[in-house]
Amino acid sequence: MRKAVIERKTKETDISLCVNLDGTGQSDIDTGIGFFDHMLTLFAFHSDIDLTVKCQGDLYVDSHHSVEDIGIALGKAIKEALGDKKGITRYGHFTIPMDEALVTTDLDISGRAFLVFNTDIPKVVLGNYETEMTEEFFRAVAYQMEVTLHINEAYGNNVHHIIEACFKSFGRALKQAITIDEKKKDMVISSKGVL
Repeated sequence: MRKAVIERKTKETDISLCVNLDGTGQSDIDTGIGFFDHMLTLFAFHSDIDLTVKCQGDLYVDSHHSVEDIGIALGKAIKEALGDKKGITRYGHFTIPMDEALVTTDLDISGRAFLVFNTDIPKVVLGNYETEMTEEFFRAVAYQMEVTLHINEAYGNNVHHIIEACFKSFGRALKQAITIDEKKKDMVISSKGVL
């Protein structure tokens, strides 16, 4: 089983995070940020990754440290759980229509960290979640996981729908990319022989 547990404690956050890449999308999320809990639950469901996240953060400041540090922990956990990456499909692509919003995620588990986040998300607060933290979360995941990640919004009006489509499309694209290709399960899918 491809699993990893990350414990991350700073002066700003105390995080325990567990992933099982071969799960069924079960989740147990408690970050103190209701909207973010909802997004992580959707991510787990659509990626089929079992995900447990517990975070005590300095929410009296804002959601910044908690959201970013959870992104760091999630990226590290997925990278660790992937191990030598033998047999993974490597690439993923998925488009989610969320009512009036349309968002596409393309990714490559390449060993090269990069984020393109082409969205038009208004800077507002949903509950106690600052919407501008969406990009920071995905940047933290991409750089710690060492994945090339492109998230592009074609259009959308409702902030909740746009962000939800980001998380769902990322989950679905990641599900594709981490799937084992049975014909090549003992190979690294790279002409270089390593990712």
